Amino acid sequence: MQNYKLLIQYEGTRYKGWQSQITTDQTVQGKFTGILSRMAGEPVDIQASGRTDAGVHAREQAAHVKLRENKDPEEIREYLNRYLPEDIAVLRVERVEERFHSRLHAVRKTYVYRIWNSPVPNVLDRRFVTVVEEPLDTEAMEKAAAFFLGKHDFQSFCTKKKIKKSTVRTLEKISVERTGDELRLTYTGDGFLYHMVRILTGTLIEVGLHQREPEDMPGILAAKNRERAGALAPARGLVLWSVEYPGK
Repeated sequence: MQNYKLLIQYEGTRYKGWQSQITTDQTVQGKFTGILSRMAGEPVDIQASGRTDAGVHAREQAAHVKLRENKDPEEIREYLNRYLPEDIAVLRVERVEERFHSRLHAVRKTYVYRIWNSPVPNVLDRRFVTVVEEPLDTEAMEKAAAFFLGKHDFQSFCTKKKIKKSTVRTLEKISVERTGDELRLTYTGDGFLYHMVRILTGTLIEVGLHQREPEDMPGILAAKNRERAGALAPARGLVLWSVEYPGK
């Protein structure tokens, strides 16, 4: 078996997320599974670094797939791009060692959340931004974000009620940057819980609207209670920006 690493880009607007589902064929993994299986002449399973939610986009999603036949990486890339829909693309394919696993071996991920902070619509980017018409206090948001840096238990920022594994994660960076009417929140860490980035964003938006104080953040973390955190921000503003592995 030859193992391949794929670097994938997709617009998540019309998909029900990455993960294949019995009730729909509109998933990113489902599209890949069908095309890869046809290419290989047998069922093929492809695994990604993480399961993006319905409506979430990816600039550089990493995945791996094992094939019996040793194929040229460029031929695989060309074949996939020939048959994939126009909102999914394979940027690169490379041979990797057999034990490489795109999820288990990832050491760092970066997500970007885009907010259009204006009452005037952004027509061209409407599928990639969340609109907040009221002015946002970016200075307060930056102050609140600083409380999340480092190693913390982020159970308050996860929508799963029953969690078997640890909810402790380390955030290396959270930046709040404004360019004109657009606000970009960038999160870099060793891993993220289910809906974690969207809940963090929803909470920071509430701080920016002066519905919460930056100093409320330590109490929310300590509570380990989803009800203490802010709203779940819409999926369309979120992009999986990059996935990093050892040695890169």
